[in-house]
Amino acid sequence: MKKTVLKLRWAAAVVVMLISLRTVQAQYYYWEDPKRDVDDRVEWIINHLSVQEKLAMLQHRQPAVERIGLPANSWWNEALHGVGRAGTAHVYPMPIALAASFDPQMVEQIFRQVAQEGQRKALAVADSNRGKDYTGLTFFTPNINIFRDPRWGRGMETYGEDPFLTALMGAACVRGLQGVGEKTLRSAACLKHLAVHSGPEGVRHEFDSRVSTIDLWNTYLPAFEYILKRTDVQQVMCGYNRLNGEPCCTSQHLLMDILRNRWQFNGIVVTDCWALNDCWERDPKTPRHETHATAALAAAAAFGSEVDLECGSGLGALQVAVDSGYIDESRIDEHLRRVLRTRLKVADGLRAADPATFSQPISTLEAASRSLVLLKNRHGLLPVSAAQTRVYLCGPNAADTLMPLGNYNGTPEHTVSLLEGMRRRFANVQYGTGMPLGDCDLIVYAGGLSPQLEGEELEVEQDGFYRGDRTRIELPMEQVAELQRLRRLGKPVVLVLCTGSAIALEEVEPLVDAIVVGWYGGEAMGDAVARALCSKNTLFGRLPITFYKSTSQLPPFEDYAMKGRTYRYMTEEPQYPFGFGLSYGHADVQIDSAHHADGRVTYSGVARLTDEMAASVVVQVYAEFHNVEGAPLRQLVAMQRVDLTPDKPQMAFGLEVERDFLRLYNTKTFDITAPAERFYDLKVVIQ
Repeated sequence: MKKTVLKLRWAAAVVVMLISLRTVQAQYYYWEDPKRDVDDRVEWIINHLSVQEKLAMLQHRQPAVERIGLPANSWWNEALHGVGRAGTAHVYPMPIALAASFDPQMVEQIFRQVAQEGQRKALAVADSNRGKDYTGLTFFTPNINIFRDPRWGRGMETYGEDPFLTALMGAACVRGLQGVGEKTLRSAACLKHLAVHSGPEGVRHEFDSRVSTIDLWNTYLPAFEYILKRTDVQQVMCGYNRLNGEPCCTSQHLLMDILRNRWQFNGIVVTDCWALNDCWERDPKTPRHETHATAALAAAAAFGSEVDLECGSGLGALQVAVDSGYIDESRIDEHLRRVLRTRLKVADGLRAADPATFSQPISTLEAASRSLVLLKNRHGLLPVSAAQTRVYLCGPNAADTLMPLGNYNGTPEHTVSLLEGMRRRFANVQYGTGMPLGDCDLIVYAGGLSPQLEGEELEVEQDGFYRGDRTRIELPMEQVAELQRLRRLGKPVVLVLCTGSAIALEEVEPLVDAIVVGWYGGEAMGDAVARALCSKNTLFGRLPITFYKSTSQLPPFEDYAMKGRTYRYMTEEPQYPFGFGLSYGHADVQIDSAHHADGRVTYSGVARLTDEMAASVVVQVYAEFHNVEGAPLRQLVAMQRVDLTPDKPQMAFGLEVERDFLRLYNTKTFDITAPAERFYDLKVVIQ
């Protein structure tokens, strides 16, 4: 009897213990409840972590904390033009191509789809892969550095040379990735690289970008400020380079004075990957900044200041910095609050995501098509008849299926090369690597560059290229020679330029009858180009960068002064200017302006198609400054794209001058102000 009673008591005790464990477990999972205030959940996590566990959360690879149910997580993922480096994914055109669309609304739709594809992938991640790089929803996108020099190999990752266009496109990307006005996040975007980072790639780990205060505020920072003011972007990444002597990731002036205090940014500052190593590491093969004696001192300078999270492997150094008293635990908690707040909002968004509701209103084909730029069309050669035109396709990029993908890309289910696209559209296509065999009506030459030659810190050293950058911007000499031989055949020649940057065409332009800039147009690039050559309904984009006549028009590459650079400061005539582009159709545009009592300036009008072919019109408003020290000669301050087709031959439009881009650095007040109206004129350009 006693044994039975003891057994019953023991069983009851076990039941009570199990109930208690479940209660404790429920308490430990407090942070998972999306109905609770996110800051309360963050504090709960912080209160349940040891110092060592807190420090581990400030690295991009964050280990699991099983006793509170916190899974492993990697902060590093890419979504430059589609979910990158994470298996099969849609690949849209590179950002420089998307900028050529002059269509922020399309860009926002694209990145909403990218975020949804990322969510779909995150939901399918196996437990064994959790915590691995490229599996999460914190994306190091967008790159909003100013493409100041066409020799920079990573310029293809940016939205071009203009601060205003970059700001519009970057903000659209952020809204698409994160969502708007929601408590949860589809994903977390990241503005990079703060600041003044645009080459050279070969020495980026030691390079000191020397920049005047005027150029810093008039050119390199406005896009960052604009996007921070108008979106809830979660992250800012500091760059590899030094800025006026100090590494960006330890710069008090950049991260504290400007980012935190002036711009009131309370999100995450993340380092570029292994950027802190450049502060202390000694490497005879790769010279570095070497501004700090030890890794711990570099960690203290970063985390003791405004860096919240390191992409890299400096956990040991951070631990030493804390143990040595360089960084207080309260400061660690401050960093961790920012990191965890974003992480929980992203987790809440994923938990609420319903793949059944995901849509894809913008196809990769439409995105590529709207990004093409028509630079030349002699005597209206294009479009041609797909049924009746015999085409000879040649050139180094004609059959390449890797070129359209650019860099930081995923792997599409299928990439349409130019050859495949032409064969899909045209009834008679001959492909070769030499001269055509027999008769043809049209020669299409697929030339330009390749992401194997221009890009991020590449191991490439051949004539015209160095470590991912270019040393000259002309078309490679062997391509010029091929075009000269083709010209002698007496057949019309179309040059399709595959590129991530501007190419000097002064020598080439007389050799061809039409030029289409295809960029690195993504998985559907071949279809887009082929369709454009034969469809009267093609809606082309415009140049987001200046096409210079020759390398001789460029200032020295390592000089970061803006004098003579881009359309904003250039006094020479370029080959093709920023904002330029042709259409097949023609439009009549009537436009009126209005000055409002509150200082706003607006434009409205109507565009009408005047023939049977489609036309894209980009209304561009520029401020032309005079008698303002350090001001650009001109600055884009408003723009709107208008698309006209035979089905929709008329459209009303309206746009407003963005006054933030009238603001300039004032050398007398040492502040950013808008000059009086007598110091600038507004000019409307219809392209």
